Amino acid sequence: MTSGKVAKRKRREVKAPPPAGKRAGVASPRVLVVGTLVIVAILAALVGVVSLTGKGSDDQSSTVRLTGTTEVAQLYRGIPQSESTLGHPTAPVTLVEYVDLQCPYCRQFVAETFPTLVQKYVRSGKVRVELRGLTFVGPDSERGMRAAQAAAKQNRMFHFVDLLYYNQGAENSGWLNDDMVKAAANSVSGLDGRRLQSDAGSGAVSDRLVADSEHAQRNDVTGTPTLFVGPTGGTLTKIELASPTDLASIEKAIAGAS
Repeated sequence: MTSGKVAKRKRREVKAPPPAGKRAGVASPRVLVVGTLVIVAILAALVGVVSLTGKGSDDQSSTVRLTGTTEVAQLYRGIPQSESTLGHPTAPVTLVEYVDLQCPYCRQFVAETFPTLVQKYVRSGKVRVELRGLTFVGPDSERGMRAAQAAAKQNRMFHFVDLLYYNQGAENSGWLNDDMVKAAANSVSGLDGRRLQSDAGSGAVSDRLVADSEHAQRNDVTGTPTLFVGPTGGTLTKIELASPTDLASIEKAIAGAS
């Protein structure tokens, strides 16, 4: 099951986004003074607004809280995260998920199926989840996944990814831009947005994207979401999903790996 495109194996570079009329006469000194005072008052008011907010108009995205912020925080509260892994490290079963942040089927899986898996299996300590990010839908997928891998360095990857799915737009429509990345970072408690932006362009994140792509190639992953389940430390088996909401097949695989 795919989003309709075959995975592209090459890395893409992320490109950063990119005074009056003729005088009719001479005004009196009084008019000039009054006009100057009005201008000063307006400037003072504008400075006051900026001082109160602490941000100019270019930083409005950093004050936004995305849809799903409360739900995501509640879902993952108290569950350990270590980079791209969710759940207790000693969990007997491992579930690996390959996803693309622009894939609509991935969004359906995360919104309708994954919360049940988290509450029933991950929170109980039975299953640990590893997230591997692919970027085949388009360049914005890479921008988003770079940011997600940067969030992983702060152990907030699953929060960040879920918020992007909650607010997902159409494929390659431009929704996954820098403002969306900043808003998602600002919506996750404990996530340092400036550090995330710096880490997103790092060599370590680039290496992780390449590694995930190579894992997908070796495992014949051609679309998303693709899931593998097996005993932790053992051989994982691909789950044949009938749909993104095929919870029964996932639970059967988890039971067989226990």
